[in-house]
Amino acid sequence: MNSYLKTSLIAAILLSLGATAGYGVATWREERGASASNRTSDGGATPEGRKVLYWYDPMVPQQKFDKPGKSPFMDMQLVPKYADEVSSTGVAVDPRVSQTLGWRTATVSKQRVGGGVQAVGTVQLNERDVATVQARAGGFVQRVGSIAPGDVVAQGALIAELLVPEWSAAQQEYLAVRSTGDAGLSAAARQRLVLLGMPEASVSQLERSGQLQAVAAVHAPIAGVVQELMVRQGMTVTQGMTLVRINGLSTVWLEAALAEVQAFAAKPGQSVEVQLSAFPGETWQGRVTAILPQANADTRTLKVRIELPNPQGRLRAGMFAQVRFAGAEEEALVVPGDAVIRTGQRAIVYVVTAPGRYQPVEVRVGREFSDRLEVLQGLQAGQEVVTSGQFLIDSEASMQGVLQRQALPASAVAAPAGMTASATSPAASASPTAHQGSGKVVELSAAEVTLDHGAIASMQWPAMQMSFKLARPDLGRGIKTGDAVRFSFIQSGDAYVVQSLERAGATK
Repeated sequence: MNSYLKTSLIAAILLSLGATAGYGVATWREERGASASNRTSDGGATPEGRKVLYWYDPMVPQQKFDKPGKSPFMDMQLVPKYADEVSSTGVAVDPRVSQTLGWRTATVSKQRVGGGVQAVGTVQLNERDVATVQARAGGFVQRVGSIAPGDVVAQGALIAELLVPEWSAAQQEYLAVRSTGDAGLSAAARQRLVLLGMPEASVSQLERSGQLQAVAAVHAPIAGVVQELMVRQGMTVTQGMTLVRINGLSTVWLEAALAEVQAFAAKPGQSVEVQLSAFPGETWQGRVTAILPQANADTRTLKVRIELPNPQGRLRAGMFAQVRFAGAEEEALVVPGDAVIRTGQRAIVYVVTAPGRYQPVEVRVGREFSDRLEVLQGLQAGQEVVTSGQFLIDSEASMQGVLQRQALPASAVAAPAGMTASATSPAASASPTAHQGSGKVVELSAAEVTLDHGAIASMQWPAMQMSFKLARPDLGRGIKTGDAVRFSFIQSGDAYVVQSLERAGATK
């Protein structure tokens, strides 16, 4: 009984301790939650005075919330978007985020570039050095030389011996006419032999010996590799039938794949240096004979044809080679290739204007040198550009509408990073210009309206959805969400302020 009471007492104590601990944890969580919810005032401002525009989930940034709390998409708290982080001319990112993600930057600099471009290529047979042998007359194959496709033959090597019955009667006629001593008839009979396809050497042999030449020997007209052999012993051939195709080896082609952005490096007639994997340490001299007119759509490369001498026959089709196109060195403004974002219509880099602030700048790029790009317009030496993580910044800029709102004239993008908009824009000191537009109301409050508007030519804006400040709270009177409206607005600093707002079709 004592043991039972002791066990019951211990259980009661443990239960009491657990309840106390649970109450303490719950109280601590409530205090933490209250502390988190009190970080901003009812007016959407922090104790430090920073105004909060909205809260969002970094994983779903396009969804906005009007109060803090837990994200409905992820197991994480919503993040505030402060007013001082939104700008029409740049993107603000917490420097701690940049450091956590390991974003890298590089300095725009002038460097010596050029001095040659490297490319790869393969050796191929010279398709201009080809000989095709055909039968001059119909007959029968008596013998074929000891050759096969792929063999290398010397000039004059025997290809085949053909028996041509048609020649026998014509030769007998020629010998008979020749014995009469009639020069005119003899010349005509001899010409007939030539027209029947009898080689001049065989006709001369007939004249010297007086013996019929019924068998014609076919020899290789050039030295080279046998590409095709279409004749076999005992077969019948017809006039014009191809017997053999031989590709010469005195010169070969090297077809190099040159990136289209480096097309400037190759010109017809240019000398190049070639190194082959099969012969390390040796350098061969070649000449560019042609730049083929069609680029490879998959690899975006141009095919450059180079002719190489091959006196010893050491170069063989299929060999791999490195080609160097020589060029003069020159000074150019360059950035790392990773810093440039190509949108298809323009090229953009993000310039660091201050710690945690990034300015999108449209640039015009030129030649490509390995991992560097030449900048023709838009940057100056000494500016710092983002080379890693700029796609996250670009996504943030797109979400804020910075790229859509920001016109990037050449005079502005070429200005140094420290120069302000008022220093580069002559319109900064002039009175604000009113711009006209039309669209549909997405959200409306007493201080702000969100419009899905069409293109605005005076601002060089495409059609998009963005928020405007209202000059007066009564501008939205009688207008509701979904209404088609006409509006006018001006730019005031970084904000765009609607001066008039009326339903489309309404009468003033």
